[in-house]
Amino acid sequence: MLDEPRDALYLLQRWYLTQCDGEWEHGYGIEISTLDNPGWSLRVDLTDTALAGLTADWSKVERSEHDWVHWRVHEARFEAACGPTNLNEALLAFLDLTGARPS
Repeated sequence: MLDEPRDALYLLQRWYLTQCDGEWEHGYGIEISTLDNPGWSLRVDLTDTALAGLTADWSKVERSEHDWVHWRVHEARFEAACGPTNLNEALLAFLDLTGARPS
């Protein structure tokens, strides 16, 4: 077997698959969309997952106008917004919370 990829998108897909139980995926999920400033928005439902009770205030990294990431956990949802080239960093912030990111 070939080595499995360990990039953020692959790990997010693996996390999503572990949540899919025939019910969770019908009411909850993951949304990735664009922002008009420009940038990205990431939302991950945490209801009925191991992270359901987690809360976290805004964490912000601001390097420049287009190099930034903000994320929080609020009302059973991971929410992130980031610059146009920071989507991977936002995904990694989520994966760090899940423990899915290899050390």
